[in-house]
Amino acid sequence: MPFVVCMLLIAIGLFTLLVRRNLIKLVIGITIIENGVNLFLVSLGYVRNAVAPIYTYAPPGASRMVFPTPQALTLTAIVIGLATTALMLAFVVVIYRHQGTLDGGKIRELKG
Repeated sequence: MPFVVCMLLIAIGLFTLLVRRNLIKLVIGITIIENGVNLFLVSLGYVRNAVAPIYTYAPPGASRMVFPTPQALTLTAIVIGLATTALMLAFVVVIYRHQGTLDGGKIRELKG
């Protein structure tokens, strides 16, 4: 089931990128795709009936643990996604100040 939600989030983000022209909506579409990928990474590391990968607090006799690598990759991806989203929004603000519009079809070139 989580893989279906991942595919749905990525499809919604791609639809937003292909159909919408507003720069803010394009940034939101990219963020939705990032969230779908992050959910996919977390889903890959899930193991049914397993415990958290903290060895000092593991119950005695715990034979199965959740894979910690996808969790670490997801945390890194969240931080990078936050930084890129902030950078994209900063670019959108600069474009709006110079061009006076957020429509991607009307913006041809950046004028200094």
